[in-house]
Amino acid sequence: MLDKTDKKIVVAVYKDHAGADAAVKELQKAGFDMKKLSVVGRDYHTEEQVVGYYNTGDRMKLWGKSGAFWGGLWGLLFGSAFLAVPGLGLIAAAGPIVAWIVAGLEGAVVVGGLSALGAALISVGIPKNSIIQYETALKADKFLLIAHGTAADVAKARDIMQTTHADEFEMHALNATNLATAS
Repeated sequence: MLDKTDKKIVVAVYKDHAGADAAVKELQKAGFDMKKLSVVGRDYHTEEQVVGYYNTGDRMKLWGKSGAFWGGLWGLLFGSAFLAVPGLGLIAAAGPIVAWIVAGLEGAVVVGGLSALGAALISVGIPKNSIIQYETALKADKFLLIAHGTAADVAKARDIMQTTHADEFEMHALNATNLATAS
């Protein structure tokens, strides 16, 4: 069994869904555990609104500018959501981040000035100053790609992300008290 202190998380910021998609494909090709990968974004503009979404069993569908991108991720990653987040607007998310957001909402987590997404990220150990940076990136229609796991797994993910033209990336220690929702 792994030492709980050996858990890490890396967050990469991509300027568009094509960059995030390429990174997900590279991580999958390298054998990274897709259950430990999340994507968050809001790639739409006033003239290109999301028309709608629906969920059929465990598969969510989305119509709009990047529906094919999200549809592919929702079939590949564990968990999916389309949420209205005060301060961020409508966001789409895929992967464990969905459970972290829901846990934060169910637990009525309120962290001074942070959105539901920010509360989810702080609950797994990401510092507030980084969260503000990530929320600012989302407001600028960028995408977050989040990988978590052992230090070795996350280092491998970071190395792959470095080759996929992320605008930025940062590693963090994962909060040991929240490992049940992050593993």
